[in-house]
Amino acid sequence: MKNEKLNIVICGGGRTGHLSAVLFKQRPNVKVSLLTENLLLVKHFQKNGGEIKAIRPEGSILTARPDVVSCQVEETLKDADMVIITVPAHIRPDLLKKIAPHLPSHKTVFVGAIPGFCGFDWLAEKVLNQRPNVVIWGMKDVPHIAFDLCLGESIRMGGAKNHLYIACHQRESLEARATLLAYLQSLYGMPIEILPNYLAITLTPGNPIMHSSVIYGHIGPYGQMYKKYFSSCLCWWEDCPELAVYFLQRSDEENQLLCRAIEKILRIDLSSVHPLLEEIREAYAEQIIENHTLLSVLRTNQAYRRIPLPLIPVDQKGYVFDKTHRAFHEDVNYGLSLLVAMAKRLNLDLPYIEEIYSWIRDDMGSFSSCQSALDYFPEHWPNG
Repeated sequence: MKNEKLNIVICGGGRTGHLSAVLFKQRPNVKVSLLTENLLLVKHFQKNGGEIKAIRPEGSILTARPDVVSCQVEETLKDADMVIITVPAHIRPDLLKKIAPHLPSHKTVFVGAIPGFCGFDWLAEKVLNQRPNVVIWGMKDVPHIAFDLCLGESIRMGGAKNHLYIACHQRESLEARATLLAYLQSLYGMPIEILPNYLAITLTPGNPIMHSSVIYGHIGPYGQMYKKYFSSCLCWWEDCPELAVYFLQRSDEENQLLCRAIEKILRIDLSSVHPLLEEIREAYAEQIIENHTLLSVLRTNQAYRRIPLPLIPVDQKGYVFDKTHRAFHEDVNYGLSLLVAMAKRLNLDLPYIEEIYSWIRDDMGSFSSCQSALDYFPEHWPNG
């Protein structure tokens, strides 16, 4: 590790961005900049001094002031050592195109996504292919759950992972990987492991199958709320219906089938991609009150508490899903789309995943014409 200050630029002023800024500023010799398009956040920082509070699960509070909160891309990025992208997957293509010309060219810059799913390595390769000094990486999941954001003021911190996993684009050298690992170990208190192939992140069961299965279980053609209004606001996991977990288990099984097929054809190791129940048990361990079934794990995982469904009121009728929410545009249009595309390339049927994906996309109307991860899906895959 270098003795000089590590210059980190966090792209995104949302929940993960706020929490990361506070946590990183607890470390010595770290400069933290928040690069955001949210003018309200910038004005708040300028007016109030920029102190942000992170409320821990037990109620204690961490406070920190980012060194910079700005909309100025060139100025913010000019000395960056590490760029961490925390915006949703459907925002990343435009963001990467915007920041690419302003990344330092005189030194190595580590550009990664937290979380790194939805084919971030393929996207970054496409946008940054003329920047050999950029090291492309991603983290398997968020290190901590973050929720109840009060813009520029506070963020509530949920459960922390017991272990973190990262992966690099296949082009990156062993030396670059080692340096990245050292940087991240200086920032986080958990053990960190580098996975052998980035597909282990893309295929890890997470939000794409989790959120879409819950949506389908609630309002899909077999759900109790099909073509109905919710009478009150609900939470993702405490109120997760049994039907949603059924579809989630089937989707998870299909995801495992896809992993085994890819391992065989590409001859790579995806053994780190465990079934979802095992993934959650491993990540949250002591935070789960009842870990017998997937349903009980989801409902009693204290790290998942109080995370609301994205519902919005409709006149006096009740509540419906907010179809502009990232759960649709990120998890379905960028997450599920890749699973379906990979399966089609392999002539592999994933009936549950394909049904959920198709139904949600059809129900979204104009959503089907939006940009998706398929826009940078490698043409040569799976032969490359």
